[in-house]
Order: sequence, then C-alpha cells, then structure tokens
Amino acid sequence: MSVTPIRDSHEIRWGKCPGCGRLLYLKRLARNLHVCQECSHHWRLTARQRIGMLADEGSFIEFDNEIATRDDPLGFADRRPYAQRLEEARRATGEHEALVSGTAQIGGHPVVLAVMEFSFMGGSMGGAVGELVTRAAEHAERTRHPLIVVCASGGARMQEGAVSLLQMAKTSQAFARLAEAGVFSVCVLTDPTFGGVSASFAMLGSVVVAESGALVGFAGPRVIQQTIRQELPPGFQSSDFLLEHGLVDRVVPRADLRPLLIRLLSLHAPAGSADKLAGPPIVRRLPAPDVDPWTVVQLARNAGRPTMLDYLEDAFDEFVELHGDRWFADDPAIVGGIARIGGRSVVVIGHQKGHDTKELVHRNFGMPHPEGYRKALRLFDHAERFGLPVVTLVDTPGAYPGVEAEERGQSTAIAQMIMRASLLDVPIVAVVTGEGGSGGALALATCDRLLMLENSFYSVISPEGCAAILWRTADSAIAAATALKITATDLLELGIADGVVPEPPGGAHTDPAAAAANLRRAVLEQLEELAELDEATLIATRYQRIRRVGSTEHLPEEAWSA
Repeated sequence: MSVTPIRDSHEIRWGKCPGCGRLLYLKRLARNLHVCQECSHHWRLTARQRIGMLADEGSFIEFDNEIATRDDPLGFADRRPYAQRLEEARRATGEHEALVSGTAQIGGHPVVLAVMEFSFMGGSMGGAVGELVTRAAEHAERTRHPLIVVCASGGARMQEGAVSLLQMAKTSQAFARLAEAGVFSVCVLTDPTFGGVSASFAMLGSVVVAESGALVGFAGPRVIQQTIRQELPPGFQSSDFLLEHGLVDRVVPRADLRPLLIRLLSLHAPAGSADKLAGPPIVRRLPAPDVDPWTVVQLARNAGRPTMLDYLEDAFDEFVELHGDRWFADDPAIVGGIARIGGRSVVVIGHQKGHDTKELVHRNFGMPHPEGYRKALRLFDHAERFGLPVVTLVDTPGAYPGVEAEERGQSTAIAQMIMRASLLDVPIVAVVTGEGGSGGALALATCDRLLMLENSFYSVISPEGCAAILWRTADSAIAAATALKITATDLLELGIADGVVPEPPGGAHTDPAAAAANLRRAVLEQLEELAELDEATLIATRYQRIRRVGSTEHLPEEAWSA
C-alpha cells in the first residue's frame, strides 16, 4: 500500500502507484492528499498527516501524550520480546502509541480529535490505546465538544492478551456514555480497520464514514480463508461493500472528508435563531370542493410530480444523506439524513420514487423493505439523541409485499416504527406529498402534525386493491376512490389531517418550485408552533391526537395524560 520509490542522484522524486502501476511525481501526489490522480488509489497516511488534513491550521493541541504502554502484562515474547517491539515502533514512527489525541477546530467548530497510527504495530489496540480513546470520549463528554475519531487498525494487540480484549468493552462503554449525553461523534474508517477496533468504538459513532478504498471488517480475508476456507466475493469488505450492506452512513473520497465533517458539525451545532415567517399561513386551505377523487389519485401518481429528493433540493437549505440500517442493507426507497430548513436543523426522512423507469426500478417504486424502515428507525434515534425535530415526506404505494421482505420482518419493522414515533420526545411533522398507501405510509406518518398536499391522498388500501376485494373487480377503482374518502379534504374533515398545503394550478408537477415553497412554508409554520411545547406536553398531545381517531364516546381527561 506504500509508494514504491524510484531514486535519482539527489532525492526520491518519483514513485510507482500500487493501484495502477503508473509513475507519480511525489510532490504532486502529496498536493493531491496522497491520492493517485490516475486511479484514485488512496495511500495510507500517518496520524500527523491526517491531523494536518482535517484540523484548521495551528488549532490542534495534543493531550495525554504521556500515556503509553509501559508494562508487559503477560511477559510476552514471540520472535522478539514485546518491549523490544514497542521500542522499535516508537523509533520508527516518532509516536508514543498507536493513537494521537487532542483538541482542535474543524471549520471553526471545536472538536476532540483522535487519530490512529497504523504504522505503530499495525494500529493495534492494547491498554494504552483503549485508555487514549476512552479519555478522548470522556473529554468530549465533559466539554460537550464533538468527538472525531479516525480509525486505522489491524485489531487487538495480541501481546496483551485479555487486557487488550477488554479494551473493546472499555471504549464501547465510553461511547455509550457519550451517546447518552447527546454529544455528537463521527468515526472515520480508513484502510484498514479490522478486529477489535471495528467490533467496538469504530462502528459506534453517531455517524460512521468510510474513506474510499478502505478495507473494513471483523475478520481479515486471510483469517477467513485460512480458518473456514470460504470463497470471498469481489469487493468483499471494501468501503463500497459496507455502504451496500447498510453498515456505514457514507463513503467519501479523501478530498471530501473535511468538507463533510464541517457540514455535519454545522448541522449538529447548538441551534441559532430560526427564520421568521412572513406572509399569511398557507396550511388549512381546502382545495376546490368539486375535485374528483380519481383525478387526485392520478395527479398524486404523476411521474413528473416532485419527489423527496426534489423537495430536499428546493424546500430545504442543506441536506447530508445518511445511509443504511446498520444491519443488512441500504434501502434506496427510503432517503434520510440531516437537513437545515429556515435556520433549524432537522432529521428528514421520506419515500423516494423517481421520474423515469430506471430510477423507479432502483427505488423499488418507493416501496420500502424492512431495512428501509429500520434505517428510518435509526434516524429517529439520532433525532431524539440530539434534540432535532423530524420531518417526514410520505409518498409510497405501500410497503413492499415480497417474499424477502416477509423473511426479514416487514410487519415488525413497521410496527416498531409506529411505536417508536408515538413516544419520540422531539416534534414530528409529516407531509403526504403524493401517495399515502396503507401501513407503509403510516410508518412515516405517526406524528404531531399531518399535512397533505392538495393533490395527495392517504388511504388504508389503494383504490384498485379495495375494488378487487370488495367489488370483485379492479375496474371499480374509481368508485372505490370516492367511497374510501382519501383526498386531503376528506382527511381534514375526518380530523386525521391537520392541514392542506395548496399546489400550483394543475398540480405540483406544473411548477415544482412553487410547490416546494409552499411545502417549506407549511413545515416551518408547524415546527415553530411545536417548538413551544415541552416534552411531556408534546408526547401527551400526540397520544391524544391519535387516541381520539375512531373513538365512539367522549374520553375522560386522564386518558390524555402522559
């Protein structure tokens, strides 16, 4: 993974890229952050190089640099005594241990920064490294400054035996305290990150980012092949492999890492003042009374209608997408992440369809698998941990009904979403922007305020499905659409919707910018109102809002209490 140097009579000026084999001018390579401009191969960096790349110039102040492995708890020796290996590592790297930590600023945001040094005994985690990680987390907890950890490790330090093993628990509990305290953290996985580090703090950041080209896993490929003789698929344990399987939030090239961290730190910074709303309210306006329900259905399904990603671009000020359910996969039918709207940071989650066949197929026509809902569930937890309101955009025919979805627990995933939303201690504003199909929609629409775009619909079943079951023919879908009372006007009169957001004449697709402006105004209005409620009142009012639907008698006041 290192440059193969080619010497001339004065100094090393050229090297051969192990990725593509091309000759590279080393000074130019350094200017490009040690990334090959031909094949984008990322070389491993030292801890000091990482700090120089990420921290604002001159802002890093090292702490705990006196902590280093001094004892040999096992009296371990293989070909050389452990103490000798330590001394060799210190001479070779100039570091006391396999991690450098301190305070810094990134884009003007104060942080605690801890960076692993792979050249120091393979970045292995023994007692000293575990102590340094734990102290960094404790410092972040005390100061409430975000913790940024850059990981590069072969795993546990075998020379320390069970002492090394227990560092996994030690660092994990430190990250648990950090999460419980609502302190933001980012773990950056670089090449390589394996073993006890990957199976502890490296995967426990509030956000987990992998650098392009990194190899990350629990057991290394050689261990897998030599122990269980399993054939490994192409790209196994690569950063892209992790993203596809829902295990990291993002994969970023090295040049984009600092800008991404700055955006994340900004979105999780203490809230400033929200933008003041101008003009009259636009919610609670009813569409024309003679709107035909079937026409609404057709408008809601129009392929040109703005999607979740369109609204993120036009109605929100900034958005950083976070991927994956941390369990199985990243479901592209659900998009979610951290956004800013009108000066407020929010968690935004929604169904994504598409405008053409290719994207519709990729997004599964906006029909989520269980991993999509579990991604949303993870983002609910993120919102609550950092006190961020949730905005959901609903546009789905329903949850995906296929065999694989059933095998992975579709019903459980939806039920857990609804249950979690009912007790979330931050405001939830949901907007039905197109189709609101059954439980697949309700999973993102259990909320404090439910808004509906003028030409959206929300139903227990599709009109076609209802007609096929009750009329015994899908040809009666038009009649079913009327009978089901699925339009925004119907839902407002039923007390299920809280407001209607008007659309441009002819539907949102005729003027997406105007539709986005209306949605933005409506969401900001609801967030401003909900911000006035304390946590207990918010949850009790949400309970009351849903509890009264379908009630046949007046309920006593104590039924609404938290």
